[in-house]
Amino acid sequence: MNVRLHCRTKTLDLDAPVVMGILNVTPDSFSDGGQFTDVHSAVERIDVMIGQGAAIIDVGGESTRPGSDPVSLEEEIERTIPVLKKAVAEYPDTLFSIDTTKFEVAEQALDAGAHIINDVSGLSKEPRLARLCSETGTAYICMHSQGNPKTMQKNPEYGDVVNEIYGFFKKRLSQLKAEGVKNVVLDPGIGFGKTLDHNLEIIAELRQFATLQFPVLIGASRKSMIGQLLDGRPADDRLAGTLAVHYHCLMNGASILRVHDVKEAADTVKIFNALKKKTNKP
Repeated sequence: MNVRLHCRTKTLDLDAPVVMGILNVTPDSFSDGGQFTDVHSAVERIDVMIGQGAAIIDVGGESTRPGSDPVSLEEEIERTIPVLKKAVAEYPDTLFSIDTTKFEVAEQALDAGAHIINDVSGLSKEPRLARLCSETGTAYICMHSQGNPKTMQKNPEYGDVVNEIYGFFKKRLSQLKAEGVKNVVLDPGIGFGKTLDHNLEIIAELRQFATLQFPVLIGASRKSMIGQLLDGRPADDRLAGTLAVHYHCLMNGASILRVHDVKEAADTVKIFNALKKKTNKP
């Protein structure tokens, strides 16, 4: 299989899985909130993640953890754009994505040099992002979520979670195609309006989403489902569980791992690739 994701002026080779490093320039994200809230510390963190093997850096200025409050447009721009401007200039060989649901933030991020829009609402909040991607050649990450961060974990319900997300993706892919967007990544949205059982079903049936013939991103890093499975472990003690989930996802077609722990994720991908080569020997 020859998988290429075209991201404006750059092309990402996805024949083998890659790692996306998370950079939350927020005071309240569930795992690393408050650690990288100024440009200097944020760019230092980016340098570390690139050195550890991140192919993409995902910059976000609004927490989407369960129960979080929305952030104003001005605040999100103030948090993200100065970081992107400096980071894109200092690391011209690295891909940068903007994690936002706001059109104006995405537009300014692209002006600053970002290559990918990572939309946790999957066009539900801002359909104009499709046209923006089409006009600029930007790759688009379409994530499924139910509800909004403030309320999404209050009794989420599905008839069949995998089939409903699959149907959502088919609808959005048709919408994106009509707008001329060709470079799309699908993210089933672990923890975004899903119970533990929903998350486990999605991960167990991940191959269904790969049949849509677009790269699949998985973002399970340190999430509460892992804490639940490990008897209430806090976020900073969920690394082993995260790696187990990610390896299972790699075996079932995931192309991008969105992670806090880049070095460990990159090691996981290296082991997976080595074993896959042996498994696929003629």
